Amino acid sequence: MLNLSKLILLILIPFQIISCAEQKKPVKVQQDTDNYIQFVNPFIGTKNMGHTFPGATVPFGAIQLSPETNQVSMYIDGNYNPEVYSYCAGYQYEDSTIFGFSHTHFSGTGHSDLGDLLIMPTTGKLNLDPGDASIPHSGYFSSFSHANEFAEPAYYRVYLDNYHMTAELTATERVGFHRYTFPKTDSAHIILDLMSNIYNYDDKNVWTFVRVENDSTVTGYRQTTGWARTRTVYFVLKFSKPFNSYGHKKYDNNPYKGFYRRFNEEENFPEMAGKNIRAYFNFDTEAGEQIRLKAAISSVSTAGALNNLETEIPHWEFETVKNQSQEKWNKELSKIEAETLSEADKTTFYTALYHTLLGPTIYEDVDGSYRGLDMNVHHSKRFTNYTTFSLWDTYRALHPLFNIIQPARNNDMIKSMLSHRDQSVHQMLPIWSHHANENWCMIGYHAVSVIADAIIKGTTDINPEMALQACINTSTTPYFDGLDSYMELGYVPEDKSSSSVSKTLEFAYDDWCISQLAKQVGDTIIYQNYLKRSENFKNVFNTSSGFMQPRLADGSWKKPFDPLDTHGQGFIEGNAWNYGLYVPHDIDAMIEMMGGSDRVTAHLDSLFNMELDDKYIENTEDITRDGIIGNYVQGNEPGQHIPYLYNWTDAPWKTQERVRMIMRTMYGPEEDGLCGNDDAGQMSAWYVFSALGFYPVCPGSDQYALGSPLVKEASIYLENGKSFSIKTVNQSEDKVYVENVELNGTTINRNFITHNEIINGGELTFYMSERPNLSVE
Repeated sequence: MLNLSKLILLILIPFQIISCAEQKKPVKVQQDTDNYIQFVNPFIGTKNMGHTFPGATVPFGAIQLSPETNQVSMYIDGNYNPEVYSYCAGYQYEDSTIFGFSHTHFSGTGHSDLGDLLIMPTTGKLNLDPGDASIPHSGYFSSFSHANEFAEPAYYRVYLDNYHMTAELTATERVGFHRYTFPKTDSAHIILDLMSNIYNYDDKNVWTFVRVENDSTVTGYRQTTGWARTRTVYFVLKFSKPFNSYGHKKYDNNPYKGFYRRFNEEENFPEMAGKNIRAYFNFDTEAGEQIRLKAAISSVSTAGALNNLETEIPHWEFETVKNQSQEKWNKELSKIEAETLSEADKTTFYTALYHTLLGPTIYEDVDGSYRGLDMNVHHSKRFTNYTTFSLWDTYRALHPLFNIIQPARNNDMIKSMLSHRDQSVHQMLPIWSHHANENWCMIGYHAVSVIADAIIKGTTDINPEMALQACINTSTTPYFDGLDSYMELGYVPEDKSSSSVSKTLEFAYDDWCISQLAKQVGDTIIYQNYLKRSENFKNVFNTSSGFMQPRLADGSWKKPFDPLDTHGQGFIEGNAWNYGLYVPHDIDAMIEMMGGSDRVTAHLDSLFNMELDDKYIENTEDITRDGIIGNYVQGNEPGQHIPYLYNWTDAPWKTQERVRMIMRTMYGPEEDGLCGNDDAGQMSAWYVFSALGFYPVCPGSDQYALGSPLVKEASIYLENGKSFSIKTVNQSEDKVYVENVELNGTTINRNFITHNEIINGGELTFYMSERPNLSVE
C-alpha cells in the first residue's frame, strides 16, 4: 500500500538543475513526416460546459483568435444573467451566429474576462449595432453553418452567410492574422468593436484610445475593469490594402467635448477617444479579393505591439504563418506518441494534450518587456514571463504534466509566479492571476504546490531558499481567506470565513508542500512547523458523523449538517462525501481516521453508486449532470484524485475499473466530449495522465499512482534526450484490469512509479485482464 508521507521523507530526489542552456534536445518523433494536428478536434468542449474555443492559437500563445457566437451581458437590470456563463470562451457550438473574431480568450474557465479587439467583416449598408442573435439581420452579426466551418490547430475557417464571404484565421504568439475573401462590392467594411467584451457589462470599459496612423495602420489601447480590475491592452492593426475611408461612433454620455467639438470626429478624423467606441474601415473589393489583417497586442505600449508584429509577421504570407504555427503544434504534440484502441480514442487523447498546451500564456513582448502586477513595466531576465494561473485547478495535474513534458516552460512559469510575488503589495504568490492582475478566485495558495513539486522533482533552477520564503509569506498573510483563524485555531471556522472545510483541507495540503520544500532546504524548524500545520485536516473531522464537517470559532460543530449539500456546509463546489476525501498528502491517516480500508472502500463504492438529488446541484454553475457519476464529480477538480484512492485500500482493482469507466463516459471525440469546464487544461491533463496509466495524486511527492491505461502503447520523449514508454499486453476494450506491472522487465509489487523512474527513461508494461487481480493489495 502507498504511504506518501513516509516515502517522501526517505526518498528525496537529488536537486537536479535543469537550465535552458543545459537541456539536451528531446528525441525527435519523425516530426517532418508525422502530422499530429490531424488528430486534434478543437471543437471538443465547445458544446455545453467545456468552455473551450475553436479558434487559432499557438502553444502557450498570448493570442487566441476565435469567433464570438453571441453577445451576452453579464447583468440584466442589475441582476446577474446566468446565460453569460455559457460564453466564458465566447463560443457555443449550438449557436448559428457569429458576431466577430476577438483576440484573447480563456480556455475552459468557469468565470471569464478578455474578448479583446473584436473584428467583424461586413458588406452592404454599414451597421455598427451588433444586433440580437434571435432577430435575423438586426445587427452586423452573420449566420453560419457548421457545414461551412473548419478548425485545426493554428487555423480556423468559416463562411459568413450574410456577407457571402469566407473568414480565415491563424496566429503567432503575439499576432493574430485574418484573411477575408470578399465578394465584389463598393461597400466592404471591417468593423473594430472596442465595446465588445466577454462577461461584458455597462462601464466595463474604462477608456479607449485609437490613432489612424496612415491608410493601412491603426494603433491604440483599451483599459477595462472586470475580473482583472485594471487591465490595459495596447494594439496595432495593419491592413494589406489601404482603406478608402474610416470613422467611428462613440457611445458615451459625457457632455464635455472640449475644443474637439470643432471637428467632425466621427468621419475620417485620425483620433478616437472615449469609453465606448466602435470603429470601421471601408473598402471596394473585386469578386474573390482577399483583404488580410494583422493584429498584434502588448501589455506595454503600442510601440511594443508594433515591434511584436514586425518581428513575428513581417510579411503578408498567410499560408506561411499557418504552416509555421502548425509546425509548432506538431513539435509539442509529438512529445507523446500514442497508439490507441481506435481513431476516436486518438482524437480524444491528442485533443486533450492540445488543450493542456493552451496555457498558461506568454505575457511579454518579443523584447522581454511586460506590465507587472504593480502596473510598472518590467523586463524578464533569463526567463519568459507567463500569465493565466488558474492554480486551484492546474496544480493537480497540469503542472505535474509539465514537469514531465514541458519542464523548461514550467520553470519559466514558476519564475513568473515568483516575479508576481516580488511585485505584490501583499508579498504573496499568485492565487488566480491573469494579465497583470490578481483576481483572488478560489481558495488555497497552490502556487506553493507547483513550486514544491518542481523542486522535489528537480525540474527548476530557482533559488529554493527564496522560494521557501515566498511560500511562507503567502501562507501567513492573516487577512487572506481565514488564515488568521487557521493559524490560531488549526482550522478555518465557518462563522468567520465561508467554505471553511474546503479551505482547511486545501491549506493543510499546501502546508505539507511547504514542509517538503523546507526539508529540501534543510530548515528543520520550518519543516516541523508546517508538517504540524499539515495535520489540521484532523481538526475538521467529526468522529460522530464520520465526515469532514464545518466548525465554529467556539469549537462546536455547525448545525444542521447535511453531508450531501454544498452551500452553508463548509464546502465550495463539492460536499462532505466527495470533497471530504481531500487529504492527498496523508491518505493512510485519512483512512485510519475514517475507520479503515473496508470502511473507505465502502464509502467510495457508495459515492460512485448513490443517487444525488437535483436540489444539491441546481444552484451550482460549475457542476452539471454531464460530469456526475453518482455523487462523484469528474466535471470539477476537488475529487479528481478520488478514483485512485482505492490504491490505498485492499481493492486497488477498483481504481482500474473506475478510471477506465470515467475515461469512456466523461470524455469523447465530439463537441460534447468534455464533461465540465476544462479549467485551463486541468480536465484534459487528468485524461492524458490516466490514459497513459498513472496519475499524480499528491503533487509535491515524487510518486504517480498507477491506474489502467487506455492507450495500447505510448512513448514520452523527454527534454533530457531520453524516452519513457508505456506498453500493454492483451489490451482491449473489455480488459480494464491490471494483472501485473513490469518496469524495465522487472515486476513491481507496488501501486506507484516515481518521477525518477520516468525521467531516467525506460519501459512500463501493463498486463491487462478481463478479471481483477484480487491478490494485489
